[in-house]
Amino acid sequence: MTRFGIIGTNWITKLFLQAAKEADGFELTAVYSRTEEKAKEFADKHGAAHIFTSIEEMAGSGHIDAVYIASPNSFHAAQAIACMKSGIHVLCEKPVASNAAEFRQMADAAREHGVVLMEAMKSTLQPNFFAIRDHLHHIGPVRRYFSSYCQYSSRYDAYKQGTVLNAFNPIYSNGSLVDLGIYCIYPLVVLFGKPDRVQANAVMLESGVDGEGSLLLSYPGMEAVIQYSKIANSSLPSEIQGEDGLISIAKISQMESVDIRFRDGREQSVTREQAANTMVYEVDEFIRLIREGRLESEVNSHRHSLWTMEIMDEARRQIGLVYPADAART
Repeated sequence: MTRFGIIGTNWITKLFLQAAKEADGFELTAVYSRTEEKAKEFADKHGAAHIFTSIEEMAGSGHIDAVYIASPNSFHAAQAIACMKSGIHVLCEKPVASNAAEFRQMADAAREHGVVLMEAMKSTLQPNFFAIRDHLHHIGPVRRYFSSYCQYSSRYDAYKQGTVLNAFNPIYSNGSLVDLGIYCIYPLVVLFGKPDRVQANAVMLESGVDGEGSLLLSYPGMEAVIQYSKIANSSLPSEIQGEDGLISIAKISQMESVDIRFRDGREQSVTREQAANTMVYEVDEFIRLIREGRLESEVNSHRHSLWTMEIMDEARRQIGLVYPADAART
């Protein structure tokens, strides 16, 4: 069994624990929170034997082998590095860091201490992502990747009433690009690599983060067009467009279905069966890496996470989105 500690006691952590129950070899043993009361409440509810209000104490306690980090984005790097220095494997929610400089420090710590560091990007480990990858050659030379993730945030209602929650606060390295746009960028990078050029545009909010935006990314012989939003909805599917056909993907964050539409009129569904809680695949992958003594995933690799961070850094530079964490870049 892999003994896990949890950092972060929010809704995503609860979904993670539901998925982890379906994974082979997961055991929750410790919970960290800034307050003992909240840590105890969460631990009691989910069956963890140990609680901590210090990351370093949890990492050095001998009670955990790995940690799942789901704290605000601006805390990811420091918390992950503190754990890795104690030999703890790290599964860190997306975005894995505030910027590429932070991620490089995290990757260096993982290599130095011989532990797994993996970004918890669930979609690229789902069966339907592999269906896309396995059938990509059927549509001929790819000319355009189009991806859309626009979902009106309930937190935007609070924002319009004058309450700036974490989702719209640059202090926590947040905003629409890193929260939703990343779901469009990461599969692109895994499938096609790092683009030659990034062009970005966005609607900026008074709090200092982007409410919505778009990216145009250039590759030899193809382009990628990405749109994302936390202040409006879209029902558009994502597409990979080739000379001989296209692959249509319903809901890029979940990859609910994958269909091929050929230029000659033929249609083919290549959708694969998936678990209801698709976070189970990231848990399985992470535990497998630990068991096999591997230091990183071939899919959610350090390289793919770094390229994604570099794309978002350049996009943020162009739209003028600066985080306090950027001042610490090295």
